Amino acid sequence: MNKEILLVVEAVSNEKGVPNDVIFSAVESALEMATKKLAGEEIDVRVSIDRKTGDYETFRRWRVIPDPVAGAVVSVPLPGGETVEEDEDAEDGGRTRLALSVARERKPDAQVGEYIEEPMASVEFGRIAAQKARQVIVQKVMEAERAQLAHTWRDRIGTLVSGVVRKVTREFVILDLGNNAEALLMRTEMIPHEAVRVNDRLRALLYDISPDTRGPQLQVSRTRPEMLIELFRIEVPEISEELIDIRAAARDPGSRAKIAVKTNDGRIDPVGACVGMRGARVQAVSGELAGERVDIILWSDSPAQLVINALSPAEVASIVVDEDSHTMDVAVREDQQSQAIGRNGQNVRLASELTGWRINIMTEGEAEQKSAAEVETVQQLFLEKLGVDDEIASILAGEGFTSLEEIAYVPREELLEIDGFDDELVNALRERAKAVLLTRAIAEEQVLEQKEPAEDLLGLPGMERHFAYVLASHGVLTQEDLAEQSVDDLLDIGGIDSETAAKLIMTARKPWFDEKSKES
Repeated sequence: MNKEILLVVEAVSNEKGVPNDVIFSAVESALEMATKKLAGEEIDVRVSIDRKTGDYETFRRWRVIPDPVAGAVVSVPLPGGETVEEDEDAEDGGRTRLALSVARERKPDAQVGEYIEEPMASVEFGRIAAQKARQVIVQKVMEAERAQLAHTWRDRIGTLVSGVVRKVTREFVILDLGNNAEALLMRTEMIPHEAVRVNDRLRALLYDISPDTRGPQLQVSRTRPEMLIELFRIEVPEISEELIDIRAAARDPGSRAKIAVKTNDGRIDPVGACVGMRGARVQAVSGELAGERVDIILWSDSPAQLVINALSPAEVASIVVDEDSHTMDVAVREDQQSQAIGRNGQNVRLASELTGWRINIMTEGEAEQKSAAEVETVQQLFLEKLGVDDEIASILAGEGFTSLEEIAYVPREELLEIDGFDDELVNALRERAKAVLLTRAIAEEQVLEQKEPAEDLLGLPGMERHFAYVLASHGVLTQEDLAEQSVDDLLDIGGIDSETAAKLIMTARKPWFDEKSKES
């Protein structure tokens, strides 16, 4: 029994907290290196240690390759399913490889890619072998520690971690998290102008574990909205108990932030709970973030009400929602405009990030002017296209109708609800609107039909007639036009895959190559 190996494995495993198999593997690698050096030539060696007794055996081995054929290169299968390219007439003097015919003299059923092994004398696990093993063991242990570190911290991504500042540079700060774990806090993830010194204790959000040449690297941040949410989760028990939800958060790190909260229990005021007695809870969060001012607003499922809440403390006079462009025009009193916008646009920017809507702030006067201009445009449309008088056009615009499509296809009942509108007028308006839309559609179709593809495009090998007309509608009328296109151009048009597009373009360009060959 080789107790020395067992003692080394046990001691290193206990010290580093690494599984025994990792240490055994490192010792085997060290013994293999020592054996190769003792042999004085490049041979392939395998050492196998008995995990129970510590005894070990050494084998010299050769990989089986195909019989040599001059100049041929083949793929040799390896154990495990991988393959390697082998030059069949490459020679290594039989040190690590054997031709198939030679291998079968030793082992009749040998196959290409297998290993032929023979026992050989083992080196002693003494001072020399231990020295050789040292670097290998250190490397293996470090790799295992890093892998174990990544596995341990992987489940904590998205949560707060606390560490002591160990190193401060211009680009980053290193945090010691304990248990041999370090986190990297980049300057871009730090609160601007925040003073950080060695031995300070910092909280940060663990947001990623990135690969690195030296092992997995824990990445932390103090600027992300998720950190604000996690701090409130710590300070406000109702959030951890899921009585209150933080639905959204937006930050201007170190300056100002907004969070939107909603209660799951009607008896609880979510804003008051997050503020705390005399503001204790929100002040604790603010203190952790270098004095960052936090606005706590009430969440609403109504986008307009949510925007109104998010712009507080400014008071909103009116709001117009445009769902198509995902924009809201918010009107405020003139003396409230600067407050609604905030310093350097901070308040409206945070409100926009929080709600997900683009917000335009304007005074009541500007809103009225814009509304009047839009109403005038709509009235002019109805006057020109429907042939109605100013009064009816004004009534339609005042009732919120903005397009011919609305008049043509909204339920008749909505039009009949307008004061002074009867069946005869409603039917006339709907018929006129449908007639204008039909005329517009026919005109657009005629414009497309005027773009006929040329015969050389229709007759191009591989060209489908339908796609030729699609190309023509986009201005690609001839074979020459097609030759000047790229694959991405055709993919933008649609109705075709990249392989077919490439073939059509190359076919269209064939005359170019024919001309060049004639010139040469």
